[in-house]
Amino acid sequence: MAINIYDSDDKYYTVGSVLDNAEFKSALVTERREKYSFPFGDAEIVQIAFSGIYIVYGDVLAKKSRVRIKAFDEPELVELHFSLTGGGVMENYLTNKRLDIKANQHNIIYSPDFDGIAEFPTHGPHKFFEVNFERARFIDLTSESSTLLRNFAEKTMNNHSVELSSENLPISLAMHSCINDIMNCQFTGGLKLLFLQSKCLELLALQAQAFELAAHKTNTSTIKSAYDKDRIYYAREYLLANANHPPSLTELAKTAGINEFKLKQGFKEVFQNTVFGYLSDYKLMRAKELLTDSTKNIKHISDELGYSSVQHFSSAFSKKFGISPAKAR
Repeated sequence: MAINIYDSDDKYYTVGSVLDNAEFKSALVTERREKYSFPFGDAEIVQIAFSGIYIVYGDVLAKKSRVRIKAFDEPELVELHFSLTGGGVMENYLTNKRLDIKANQHNIIYSPDFDGIAEFPTHGPHKFFEVNFERARFIDLTSESSTLLRNFAEKTMNNHSVELSSENLPISLAMHSCINDIMNCQFTGGLKLLFLQSKCLELLALQAQAFELAAHKTNTSTIKSAYDKDRIYYAREYLLANANHPPSLTELAKTAGINEFKLKQGFKEVFQNTVFGYLSDYKLMRAKELLTDSTKNIKHISDELGYSSVQHFSSAFSKKFGISPAKAR
């Protein structure tokens, strides 16, 4: 997917590759990795195309906080968007829509053309991950799915920009695991095609489920304001940053600036897990990734993740995945 980014002198630079229609529809997996260095920023982008599905992910480091972007005449794609780290704002002049992008959030978007601005902080990288479905294929896949997805698919038929929800949702650990599986895929040939297809559909199902649950929430929510939600997100970031030596609930609530009851209830509402249940799942997902590195032995991984012993680590891992760390490796 190619976009044109304009500097202050109205000179444009193309980021990404023009998506060849034959390549996009091919049953074979094509993959390319490209690095860019421009006056307004640096980027490393990976693009994978196969059978009407187009995956793109990468890191962007902005040198200028505001740039002009144009993207036209691209294939009609429905985008599963995941902002992994960093954040910013995208404003499309064609639709008068403003999309706020925050770290660890996701949405499903259809935007056939873009002409507007992007604003990203210059103090750190923005990491993103997208799965783009050919519109016709997306409509076919969701024709017998949830009401929410079917309604969204119908809205794409008028070729107008639309989001599945006006509010983004947090990326779940299951989504993070699926994304990591795609980025670290070790299969080749036909097995790679099968694996990537299944993972893309899994991501779509996980997103649909998350938005369905959010749509059916009652008015008894503990979170009453944007401030409360920001504090819950802050608590999550602080918890993960101190995963090896986690704070107590009382300490975490004090650090986040909310009371302990609101922290416990609000965390479960936002992330569908308790505070320490979420932390445990995060550490075990991280362990699964670290086990792919043959230079690290199991004790090293156990110590790195803050487990009290290898036995404790092995027991938790086996309970979560149904297999020991040694066999998983």
